[in-house]
Amino acid sequence: MLLLVLGLAGAGGTLGVMHLRNTAGPTAKSWAVPYVDVTLTPTFQFQDPTANPANDVALGFVVAHPKNACIPSWGGAYTTDQAASALELDRRIDQLRQAGGDITLSLGGLNNSELAVACTDQTKLDAAYRYLVNRYDVKTLDLDIEGAAVADQASLQRRVEAVAAVQKERKAAGKPLAVWLTLPVAPSGLTQDGVGVVRGMIEGGVDLRGVNVMTMDYNNGDADPDMLALSLSALNGTHKQLSDLYLQLGHKLTSPQVWSRIGATPMIGQNDIDTERFTLDDAEGLRRFAVDNGLGRVSMWSLNRDAPCRGTFANVVVHSNTCSGVDQEALAFSKVFAGLPGKAANSDAQGSVEIPNRVTTTDDPKTSPYPVWRMTALYVTGYKVVWRGVVYEAKWANSGQDPSAAPPAGTQSAWSVIGPVSPVEKAPKPIPLVSGVTDPWAAGTIYRRGSRVLFGGLPYEAQWTTKDETPSTEFPVDADDPWKPLFRIPGEPATN
Repeated sequence: MLLLVLGLAGAGGTLGVMHLRNTAGPTAKSWAVPYVDVTLTPTFQFQDPTANPANDVALGFVVAHPKNACIPSWGGAYTTDQAASALELDRRIDQLRQAGGDITLSLGGLNNSELAVACTDQTKLDAAYRYLVNRYDVKTLDLDIEGAAVADQASLQRRVEAVAAVQKERKAAGKPLAVWLTLPVAPSGLTQDGVGVVRGMIEGGVDLRGVNVMTMDYNNGDADPDMLALSLSALNGTHKQLSDLYLQLGHKLTSPQVWSRIGATPMIGQNDIDTERFTLDDAEGLRRFAVDNGLGRVSMWSLNRDAPCRGTFANVVVHSNTCSGVDQEALAFSKVFAGLPGKAANSDAQGSVEIPNRVTTTDDPKTSPYPVWRMTALYVTGYKVVWRGVVYEAKWANSGQDPSAAPPAGTQSAWSVIGPVSPVEKAPKPIPLVSGVTDPWAAGTIYRRGSRVLFGGLPYEAQWTTKDETPSTEFPVDADDPWKPLFRIPGEPATN
């Protein structure tokens, strides 16, 4: 039995409400689940352990499609099917799971309209949430509610009904769905509207796993704010508020149990407020606090930003989606939080990736979604290939470097693992870049530079005078081949 001591609520609590305390240690092991901006360019390879030290990621953000309010989209830019093809999202999720990790699906965010805000048809909204959870086999759902959405009572009610229904269905199917709320926070804790969002979820029948507060952008007027102190103040304030709320709703949680229902998400490095910078020292302090108190979750915004900014001067405010704006090594913040005890970090990049048997696996061009890797080909940055049943993407220009081979000690592979080839996939369909080419290539014909022919139904152009040299059908076509393809192959980077 835990030793419980009853005391009156202190500052920040609700007058007359009793708080439950105990001297036992944390009841939870805090885990790291950093956010990834899925639609941001360049694409962040969250499934690659060399790019993501954490096992798990929160993928954001699913919002309403701009042309159909009840259809989910990634950032308003991709449908789920478009994300699967253009971003390889489904394949990369599969690869992350094969390596022992998983995703948290995040809906909402500051920009665009979340489904519950835009879609006013409850039946269609329920279907949209159900579709997302089933398509991505989601075990953890993150509802990021910001801006005007925090006070939009109609959308809040629709969201509660949809989430409660889907959560109940998943539980009945033996696939429980954990639900987190992500909300703005001040140094004193949640806003009044934020507390109302939490109350509405619980009263509406949602089994709420926790409340993740965005410990960032306080804008409290300090010329040199202490971001760690402000964040810990916000977390302590949230703890008091949730303790009060759960007691009011008849749930007698101990102090450690409340901590296990709280998460923190700092914006690493430069925040949106010019004077606010969350440093690596702040990250270390938050990590210690999370472990000491059993904080349920630590996220960060974002993995895309966990790198130094290039070509900038020290002490210059840099607001960027792809770098932190502070002095750091690449992935420095990720490595601080990846060591949290709730989830084991990927320590062996090559060993954590499941590579099919290199002897028995044979790639069939007819069922490979991208060109099969060739030893002699020159691959530019971003080129995708299939090799031994796995899709890879070139990190930099390379030739002769086996994608499935472990790199020499102290070096990195030239290839990122994207994920396994599905048994139902087919060969890529080339996309012609020109029209009006009708003459088939013919043996014995002398072709001058600029001549255009069809070969295998695809257009080519002679780069110099040639005779009896057939256009190549091995992709990528070598630069010294006499015939230049006038089409694109899926897997070629757009800049190629």
